[in-house]
Amino acid sequence: MDYGHDLQFGTFLSPANQPAGRPVELAQLSERVGLDLATFQDHPYQPALHDAWTLMSYIAARTERISLAGNVLNLPLRQPVVIARSAANLDLLSGGRIELGLGAGAFWDAIEASGGRRLTPGQAVIALDEAIQIIRGVWAAEDPRALRVDGTYYSVSGAKRGPAPAHDMGIWIGAYKPRMLRLTGRAADGWLPTLGYLPGGPSDLTELNSHIDHGAQEAARAPGDIRRLLNISGRFSSSSNGFLDGPVDQWAEELAGLTLEYGISGFILGSDDPTMIERFGVEVAPAVRELVRDERQQGHPAVQRSSLGADTADTAGTAGETAPRGSTTLSTAPTVDNGERFSDRMPWDESTRPVGLPAPAGHVYTRRAEAVGQHLIDVHDHLRQELTEVRDIIRQVIEGALGIGDARSAINTMTLRQNNWTLGAYCASYCRTVTQHHALEDAQIFPHLRRSDSGLVPVIDRLEEEHVVIHEVLEDVDAALVRVIGETNDFTGLQEAVDVLTDTLLSHLSYEEREIVEPLARYGFFAGQLPESG
Repeated sequence: MDYGHDLQFGTFLSPANQPAGRPVELAQLSERVGLDLATFQDHPYQPALHDAWTLMSYIAARTERISLAGNVLNLPLRQPVVIARSAANLDLLSGGRIELGLGAGAFWDAIEASGGRRLTPGQAVIALDEAIQIIRGVWAAEDPRALRVDGTYYSVSGAKRGPAPAHDMGIWIGAYKPRMLRLTGRAADGWLPTLGYLPGGPSDLTELNSHIDHGAQEAARAPGDIRRLLNISGRFSSSSNGFLDGPVDQWAEELAGLTLEYGISGFILGSDDPTMIERFGVEVAPAVRELVRDERQQGHPAVQRSSLGADTADTAGTAGETAPRGSTTLSTAPTVDNGERFSDRMPWDESTRPVGLPAPAGHVYTRRAEAVGQHLIDVHDHLRQELTEVRDIIRQVIEGALGIGDARSAINTMTLRQNNWTLGAYCASYCRTVTQHHALEDAQIFPHLRRSDSGLVPVIDRLEEEHVVIHEVLEDVDAALVRVIGETNDFTGLQEAVDVLTDTLLSHLSYEEREIVEPLARYGFFAGQLPESG
């Protein structure tokens, strides 16, 4: 059964604390590629993992759009009142980007060793029920009465209420057994299991959903009030080897089937692989959304296998006739190079860049085609914005260094050194971002465009050559940064290296958009993403 919720896509990231910044970078990548959620497991007894709340708070400050959630928070080691206020405050600080994933507890030996209370499965269900009552009571800030819950495992007597979250925060429960599932239907807003824990695979969802629906009906709620999310994992490959083990179109079909047949509306990918995360956000999520939207519009109870890959949202016609809807003019506009340069050193001759053939006359660009071209521009715009931030950070560090002077004290020296390392971390993160973006293009997008249109081959060859040059420029920035940190307070070399990076990267991004935004709107990022039209 499809419960009709809007679709959400996200990542289930490892909160490993070595290297410390890795989960942050992956959450930022998840945001860049258009995903809705970044989620994290919570095992406070595990010293190799970041504390979930600390990590989510830091990531909330380093992101702008993506929502964050524990997947799921360990209730036995966190008091309900503290959970409620922590979640509400972080939701307020982040502009309404927090959801509350809760678990009744597992790994009881570790919980008990860390000071928690060991509970039986039945006791854990009761404790979770009591905790949800307390959390919702704390959030009911408009209620003037003191909060009182007289529970067996969690009680509050006269606690003050508030604050309320910035938005209607969902409580999502990780549940598998009938009693916990009925509690989910009765008291929660969402269900968040892991597909790999279902012995029978997706077919188990029918029975599990029925327990949630029964619990909702017992509480006079509609079953559709409870969002169904699912932690998933898989592998991209050229041929089908099993469920979620195959090409992108297979992933899209199978995930759409989970929505239309079992009501799953949130797909959380368990992976720390940047390329897989990017493909999930750029290729899979839009395809699933389109399949589900089309089937819902047609009133079909389940996805039609034969419709996979067709741009049906942009077509109309009678039986045996398909007429693309769209425009013969591409409205997606590449970013124009304004010609401004910070350095007199450019590592290539811009006048020798090849130019692709003009678009075929009369080609029709559908809405989906427009979105494909725009996505490349959006990714480039993010790189441009971060480059601006890098330059601004360098300016601030330079101003601080010049103000300290040669006579600075040892403390000031340490502060300056810390500023350099902070700059180093930021620059290193940005350099990795650029490198990851180019690696994806070189490995997947460019070969597809090369196969699709022989007229693009000279352009693709040049873009790949420029990627190599940009990598060398990034290496120069890294070397200049090391010199500043390790040997000198002279920032001249670093500023020059970043100026060259600015000129080469902005020039390259504009050239790339000028030459391949339109072909992407015809051929897509991968074979079969867009239909033949025109």
